Amino acid sequence: MESAIENRECSIIRKFQMHLRHNLIFILTLSAVIFGLTLGFLLRLAEPSSDALLWLGMPGELFLRLLKMMIIPLLVCSVIHSTASLDPKSNGKISVVSFTYIMLTNMVGCLIAIVLFFVIKPGSESPLVEGKPNVYEAAPQDLFADLLRNIFPDNVVEATFRQSQTKYTHEKVEQVSVVDNATQRNISTNQNEHPDAQKVVKSVGKTDGPNILGIIVVCMFVGTAAGRLGKKAKPFLEFFAVGNEIVLYVLRWFLWITPLGVCSLIASSIAGTRDVIGTFSNLGLYVLTVTLGIILHQTVFLPVIFFLTLRRNPFTFFISVGRAWLIGFAATSSAVAIPEMFEACDNNHIDKRVSRFVIPFCATINADGSALFITASVMFIASISGIPLVFGKVATFFLVTSISSLALPSVPSASIVTLIMVLSSLNIPVQAVSLLFAVEWFLDRIRTAANVLSHTCCAAIAHRYCGQDLGTTIELGMVEQEMELIVHASETRNCRELVDRVRNNTKTEND
Repeated sequence: MESAIENRECSIIRKFQMHLRHNLIFILTLSAVIFGLTLGFLLRLAEPSSDALLWLGMPGELFLRLLKMMIIPLLVCSVIHSTASLDPKSNGKISVVSFTYIMLTNMVGCLIAIVLFFVIKPGSESPLVEGKPNVYEAAPQDLFADLLRNIFPDNVVEATFRQSQTKYTHEKVEQVSVVDNATQRNISTNQNEHPDAQKVVKSVGKTDGPNILGIIVVCMFVGTAAGRLGKKAKPFLEFFAVGNEIVLYVLRWFLWITPLGVCSLIASSIAGTRDVIGTFSNLGLYVLTVTLGIILHQTVFLPVIFFLTLRRNPFTFFISVGRAWLIGFAATSSAVAIPEMFEACDNNHIDKRVSRFVIPFCATINADGSALFITASVMFIASISGIPLVFGKVATFFLVTSISSLALPSVPSASIVTLIMVLSSLNIPVQAVSLLFAVEWFLDRIRTAANVLSHTCCAAIAHRYCGQDLGTTIELGMVEQEMELIVHASETRNCRELVDRVRNNTKTEND
């Protein structure tokens, strides 16, 4: 009897140790978030200098640089390898399912923001001084023109570090005087024009930052073509298959410093905010609207969509994505969390051919958390600017924001740029955007974390509706086993015999 009890206790301890070992990085990262928040608020009391903040945030900055360093190699290898394993019909179906999900969740995010705004009514008691007319030149058509240009880059190498963007320059308008012979008086060709009037000239320029969407499209074309070539392209695909594994192996090294990087990023961000209490008291209802909307979106609407489409417990799935969620929260960039999202999808038995295509695709155009933030911000700024929020205006906000969120780059604070463009297109003064920078360090984190969760949900849903069209994964597993044997060929004398044995075993299982 006593031995049975001891065996049971040993079994419980063994299971606890196994779970602790499996979730060690997640536990350490969660502890780092709490420690970073505490450290940031304590250091803020000492009013650290800019130099002190620089070195406080240095570990976090280096951590982000390490992850960003591997994003392009990871995207290129994973997208080419995954699309080569798919036939064009399956690839197209996955794209349609993913885009449908993205549009649906973006619109749901906008609707949540609109409903909560009218319930909480932020900004109703703090009107802004009547602003100047909007002078920001950016227009929505320029945003979408840049999006199309970036989808089809003219230089693949340049796309890894630069992307297209519309530039604006000002030129003086020269007035030409005409002399009236009858009265001998000068008549201006444009009497209503100011003497120092300027006109805006648009041109297509470049801005720093990788063109993720263009890289995905190019790799998708290359991978599809390689898959159609069959055996001729086998060495080419083997290179990218091994390259994908190498990049992931290197990233696993980097992820062990995640707790230190997360703690540094959060502590430096909070320590640099001088008046946290005053900021939140002045913009309290606005912050409450966005925060509550993000919480509802992650805990109610996404779980409902997940359950209705997959008939699975959504919260079990969400817990498995916790590490990627925390990295997105700390880094304020969903692209940085791509490796962790890959691992979460693998742990949930999502086909790698689906996840390696859907996750980078979503990281580029899926931004339901950002759509919620932009909608709430537009309505808040319109309210404090004294603009009446009638039905027509609100419907315009909904449509413009739902579509504009598709063009958001996966970089920190990209939503602010899109917010200014939306405000300018709706003829709302943009001066009040400066108010939002006081709480941007917090709102950017929670909306990025919401985007990360939505990306993984999209991969799971795409796998649910497109998995049956991919066939069995036996062939994919056989290729991976062959690749492992080829990589370690120097360690095995009879490598060819082992490869043949794997093929024979796979054929027997398939039969």
